[in-house]
Amino acid sequence: MKIGLFALPGLPAGKQNIKDSRLDEVDKFVKAKKKTYVQAETGKEDACLEADAIIVHEDSRADLILKDLEFIETRLSRVENDIEKALLSKLKAALEKEEFIFRLELTQDERKMMSGYGLLTNNPVIVAGKQELEDFNKLLLRAFKESGFISFFTAGEKETRAWPIRQGTTAWEAAGAIHSDIQRGFIRAEIISLSDFLQAGGESQAKQQGKLRLEQKDYIMQDGDLVNFRFNK
Repeated sequence: MKIGLFALPGLPAGKQNIKDSRLDEVDKFVKAKKKTYVQAETGKEDACLEADAIIVHEDSRADLILKDLEFIETRLSRVENDIEKALLSKLKAALEKEEFIFRLELTQDERKMMSGYGLLTNNPVIVAGKQELEDFNKLLLRAFKESGFISFFTAGEKETRAWPIRQGTTAWEAAGAIHSDIQRGFIRAEIISLSDFLQAGGESQAKQQGKLRLEQKDYIMQDGDLVNFRFNK
């Protein structure tokens, strides 16, 4: 995922591990040779437009909103289409109340119309206090969750790994997050919930207690699912 850092010069840009303590707990039982966290690509202001989420300090919240407001006011002064004018006026009113665009209830047609605007606050915005900025990993975790992502885990002797997917992702789609060959040859997903895995004390114990479920392509993945995909090679 991509995270934009708006007016946050003290935070690092580049690839960041989002350390999830749940993966650490899983790895205690597996003891894999390698442990791989979800990675986020963080960037400064110029990366915010393409980001899945934007982190801004509470003191810079108004500056972020002002960027969008300036664009809306400029476009309003030039547009002639009444439908677009109505949409722009709605967006302007929200921004003037210091509301973020991504939180507005808009129709599909309105979303489509504004898709080319490049509004910063149309992305999920995470407003951070001063204390939150002192724990960058915790802040990244918050951005990850609030922008609609969850993780599923794979665990084996070679590697224990967290995979990022969007909420609502099916098992078939999740298989593709690992490799297109797994998705193409999908047979079923063997699922153990994180709580069952930890309570049982590992995969073997969870299986013995009947906690492993066989799910089909349309199963909706849950946050923290431990998965083994069966597929035709």
